[in-house]
Amino acid sequence: MPDTVLRLQGLKCPLPALHTRKALRRLKSGEIVVVECTDPLAAIDIPHLVQQTGDILELSEQTDAVLTFRIRKH
Repeated sequence: MPDTVLRLQGLKCPLPALHTRKALRRLKSGEIVVVECTDPLAAIDIPHLVQQTGDILELSEQTDAVLTFRIRKH
């Protein structure tokens, strides 16, 4: 069960990545955020953000137009 769920459908670049970064800053180590968005560029931006922050991308999937990312705070 995620600690935080961000439903960011309809937001365009760079907003999904910015909201995700802000949510990650609030999490404690080991906590999980699930990000749902529809911006195709998030498929590049979110994994890149996770790489920069040193957090762990546990899941990246697309169902129809919705991209879902499960990120564990390092």
